[in-house]
Amino acid sequence: MLETTEKKIAAEKAVLEKSSTEKSFDKQMIMKKAMGTLLGVAYGDSFGMPTSLWNPEKIKKEFPEGVTTLLPAPEGHIIHGGMQAGQVTDDTQQTLLLADLYIEEHKFSREGSARKLLAWAKSLNAFENSILGPSSLKALKMIEAGVPLEKTGTMGDTNGAAMKISPVGIVHPADYDAVVKDVAEVCIPTHNTDIAIAGASAIACAVACAMAGGSIAEMVEAFFLGAEKGMQHGNQWYGASVIKRTELALQIIRSSKKEKEIWQDLYDYIGAGVAMPESAATSIALVVLYNGNPLKTAYAAANMGGDCDTIGAIAGSMAGAFSGSDVFPIDIIEKLSKVNKINFEEYGSRLSEIICR
Repeated sequence: MLETTEKKIAAEKAVLEKSSTEKSFDKQMIMKKAMGTLLGVAYGDSFGMPTSLWNPEKIKKEFPEGVTTLLPAPEGHIIHGGMQAGQVTDDTQQTLLLADLYIEEHKFSREGSARKLLAWAKSLNAFENSILGPSSLKALKMIEAGVPLEKTGTMGDTNGAAMKISPVGIVHPADYDAVVKDVAEVCIPTHNTDIAIAGASAIACAVACAMAGGSIAEMVEAFFLGAEKGMQHGNQWYGASVIKRTELALQIIRSSKKEKEIWQDLYDYIGAGVAMPESAATSIALVVLYNGNPLKTAYAAANMGGDCDTIGAIAGSMAGAFSGSDVFPIDIIEKLSKVNKINFEEYGSRLSEIICR
């Protein structure tokens, strides 16, 4: 039987609030964890890019030995055709938009988020191709048409809220109330539903916990706390519970089954699609399964099937925050940096400068 959620959340909240007051932040640690978070997003995103939106059977057919390294998109891929090995998708691009917003303004706002997203979408002609997810596409078209921001995201319930949210966790180490407040704020333009904010808050709180040096167990507690607090925000919407799905996902990974059997069970019972409860639950389960190793979470997400790049990016953000930048081999950092023209070290340095000021 599942534990009583209310009792568990209350216990977790007490532990987390106590531990958050005892954390001290070393600037070098913060820098490495911020850099690691963004590298985790980019690596998971680009690693899962070639197989994104494929089911397990198609992945096994096209890659009998599995995806084991950064690869270009297969010819004719429904979304990513023509992309080169190591190239990131909108998951990483939107993540960096939020990082840029905070670096420039030292705060998050619905107006800043909408402005950044709309300018980015127009620069890529995103309204005419398949770059944007369903919630973002609908909301950004409304924003361009002049619809008030409070109305544009009232039906956005997909994982687009979580894929980009890690900068909110980065800048608020162990401050979960601040995390949820800012998650709700930046979700207003495109994903202003309780279920989307719950999932995004869960991910961002797990990142915030890791930024403060939290353990994997503490990250899971922070995840549940964020989901519970996040459900108090946004337009009431329908869908499975992020908390209940995650409880089941954690049961699955604690089974005695082999690795690929666990992947299949996560895919079959939890899901790896664009729905927020699926993505959030499966992502944190992979982080726990691989003890916070972003290289392994990316490998699993790419070979499991589903929304591979986004699951990889979300899991990678949490695992990257936990492990920090040192876990990434130099050649991978150089590849991601060169292909995408991203200076991850500069992002880590500038964010840590603001956080530790």
